[in-house]
Amino acid sequence: MSVGNGTTRRGDPALRGIAAAVFVAHVVASLAGPYGYFRDELYFIDCGRHPAFGYVDQPPLVPLLAAASQLLGRHLALLRAMPALAHAATALVTASLAGLVAETLGERARAARVLAAASVALAPMYLGLHSTLNTTCFEPLAWTFIAYAAARAALRGERRWLVGLGIAAGVALEAKYAVPFFLAPLVLGLAAGPSRRLLLSREAALGAAAAVAIALPSVLWQATHGFPFRELLHAASHGKNTVVPPVAFAINQAMVMNPVLAPVWVGGVGWALVSRRLAPVRFLAVAFAGVFLEMMLLHGKDYYVAPAYGVAFALGAVGAARVLRSVAARATALAVAAAITVVALPTSMPILPPEALARFVAATHTQPQAQENNQKGAVLPQLMADMLGWKELETAVAGVWRALPPEERARTTIITGNYGEAGAINLYGPDDGLPRAVSGHNQYFLWGPGDDDPLVVLRVNGKVESWAGDCDELTVPARFGGPYVMPYERDRPILQCRGMKRSLGALWPDFEHYE
Repeated sequence: MSVGNGTTRRGDPALRGIAAAVFVAHVVASLAGPYGYFRDELYFIDCGRHPAFGYVDQPPLVPLLAAASQLLGRHLALLRAMPALAHAATALVTASLAGLVAETLGERARAARVLAAASVALAPMYLGLHSTLNTTCFEPLAWTFIAYAAARAALRGERRWLVGLGIAAGVALEAKYAVPFFLAPLVLGLAAGPSRRLLLSREAALGAAAAVAIALPSVLWQATHGFPFRELLHAASHGKNTVVPPVAFAINQAMVMNPVLAPVWVGGVGWALVSRRLAPVRFLAVAFAGVFLEMMLLHGKDYYVAPAYGVAFALGAVGAARVLRSVAARATALAVAAAITVVALPTSMPILPPEALARFVAATHTQPQAQENNQKGAVLPQLMADMLGWKELETAVAGVWRALPPEERARTTIITGNYGEAGAINLYGPDDGLPRAVSGHNQYFLWGPGDDDPLVVLRVNGKVESWAGDCDELTVPARFGGPYVMPYERDRPILQCRGMKRSLGALWPDFEHYE
């Protein structure tokens, strides 16, 4: 792959090998073991089957891609191939950025490229982040390309790359609303450096216009629906997300990105911030440092910083190639980093069966840092726990539904507690003839309750005390949730309500749950 002249070489077998290994590792992991769709993937598929310019909690790109991957039936490998390709491409674009910086400084370009690509491939956070289709999995690629485009304009005077930067930013905004956290310090770094005039160029204006035009439909959707995304941000900062102190946050970053690689990215960013020789590329270090500080101070989740590490690895690879001058020294360093990644692999990718993974986590004390308060008490890392139990949930609901008389089955509404449960029932339920599940969680709330006056309501993961007063008859015919799922899905009831005392339409505002 070649992003631009004089950077990643088409004929470099090491880079091709790294990218291919990354892609194959993800595809193999997605097909191995008892793990299935991740909670958010189920939700994205359902959202994408209701095409729109936006949704309560995300822009449209990822849901539309998720639904498109399932047009010919359920194909988990096809779904997971997209984040796998994104991880492989991120390794190559990071290598291109490292090569560009190295060539500008007269350093060892090929060594820097290989070290940069290998760092991206060996980061446990990246392996986990690209193991599912999610709104963050394309961000490392997008942010690193944005940095590369800015570097082409700043270091080589190729201002046309600023238009590509704007297009990439617009597309990134259609996947997740986070890229301004990167653009703000990037622009600040450019404004404070020798390339500040780029910001006033015609190409910069065209790039900004392109970004706005591409992102505008999603923004307008949010505006016409009262900006529901703001409610999610409020929920995240008021009790949903765990509050991690700055020191613990920084230590965790070093661990999730591979502690052996910490000297690479810390050294590279620090070198660019203080060295006069690196003044032309200091804006890259400012961009990374800005994101790191933003997320630390705002108590963001650990993976919120992940998209910026392509920049840090690129800078660090240039410095590491300068320090590790021999092939043997570089190979030894990468071998040690690879060994650490192998140790972290069971908690980064779905490669061990649940029982074995539970034993591994308990024995090694490697349960990842909880990012949300409701994750406490989980036996497995959330990545793996939320790939379990969904088909079993649908089967349990189908069993309760089939036991109803035909006239009641025809007028049954299934209401779930969250979007994962609804997504699972709507993905697997058609095989059993189930009606679509509804929910008050995020986008499902806007789709409404469906039948306003059902004969029977099956409430998945409901509370008996909350429903007792609204039903003439309330029973608990089944339960779901095995030992390895998330705590809030473990041994949960399926309530059966006959004789609703109020219509679902009247009750529906109480179901609203934006989180």
